[in-house]
Amino acid sequence: MGGFALTPHLATWGIAALATLGVITRPMGWPEAVWAVLGASALVLLGLLPVGAAWDGVLKGGDVYLFLIGMMLMSEVARKEGLFDWLAGLAVRAARGSATRLFALVYAVGTLVTVFLSNDACAVVLTPAVYAATRAAKVRDPLPYLFICAFIANAASFVLPISNPANLVVFADAMPPLTRWLALFALPSMLAIAATYAVLRITQGPTLRAQSVATEVEGAPLSRTGLVAGLGIVATGAVLIAASALGRDLGLPTFAAGLATTLIVLLMRRGGLVTVVRDVSWGVLPLVAGLFVLVEALEKTGLLGRIAEGLKAAVGTAPEATAWGAGALVAVLSNLVNNLPAGLIAGAAVQAAAVPERVAGAVLIGIDLGPNLSVTGSLATILWLTALRREGIDVSFWRFLKLGALVMPPALLLALAGLLLAP
Repeated sequence: MGGFALTPHLATWGIAALATLGVITRPMGWPEAVWAVLGASALVLLGLLPVGAAWDGVLKGGDVYLFLIGMMLMSEVARKEGLFDWLAGLAVRAARGSATRLFALVYAVGTLVTVFLSNDACAVVLTPAVYAATRAAKVRDPLPYLFICAFIANAASFVLPISNPANLVVFADAMPPLTRWLALFALPSMLAIAATYAVLRITQGPTLRAQSVATEVEGAPLSRTGLVAGLGIVATGAVLIAASALGRDLGLPTFAAGLATTLIVLLMRRGGLVTVVRDVSWGVLPLVAGLFVLVEALEKTGLLGRIAEGLKAAVGTAPEATAWGAGALVAVLSNLVNNLPAGLIAGAAVQAAAVPERVAGAVLIGIDLGPNLSVTGSLATILWLTALRREGIDVSFWRFLKLGALVMPPALLLALAGLLLAP
């Protein structure tokens, strides 16, 4: 009787799976980054991935690190300078005592932030603002409003190429012109945004109806430094759109805008650098680096070539069915390995297989929208969780999954149908 042989490839897949499981379940309460880094380190220490290849994987995340640092610096400065508290007062007054009106208002703002600043920015920038709004409105349970920040960050993330950095990974050099992008994804985006709103509104309806919203809130005037922070966020959106139109990476422009905004505010305040740096959630960076190393190891096992071959064969026999199947499969897989590494693998496979535009679009929708199933599906949702924990709020994996299982499938199916109906 033959014994079971643990080949290097199987060992690599097993370690990657265990690391991903650690990121999902956070055993012993350790942060997600610890498990990603432990998995990456184990691959190197066991000789399954050369040090040079691991370092190559870390370096591939350079643009993402710069993007996140810029956004986190801006968000932290804006929070400290009272911008979010000021915006919260405006939102609560506009709601005029209606919990459902406040819900719709937050959803609309979340959509705009995601479209023009990206899904990660929605999680980093909008979540503290929404929490401030619920606190100002004296609502009993802020979660219905906070859930919006997580779900709209993914649902609206393919309106424009810049709405999700993963979009640039999937299409890479084959990125369609903006007019063609809008022709492909305008209808799928509208369907995904509308379906996500409908399910969230229905599921959160009982909680919304059971609580009141204050109509009178203390409104502090916006400080000069708070205004500068707000202008910095708006300017960053303009910079991102320009960079996308020119086909440039988004990381460096975002980092430059975030750093410039931070330095200007600190110069106006004449201090505060230490507290800003201390309070930024730096743990996100090693998490991303660990995920990139895990992807590098999986690529070394030949997984990418197998996926590309299978995709090419499927497209040759049934292109429309392949679009449906690829979109649904990638949507599920994004929750198992996070959509950042899944996007890297899927994007490389799409380019290697030279698939039709609609199949690539279906893969992109799966990468962007699939993560609404679980908290580990996208970096944006992990950033959202980090922002919540800073306020003493924790949403478990299972609680999010129960809601995500209702929210994600109809939005995904409608978006894929809309893509196949596009001209």
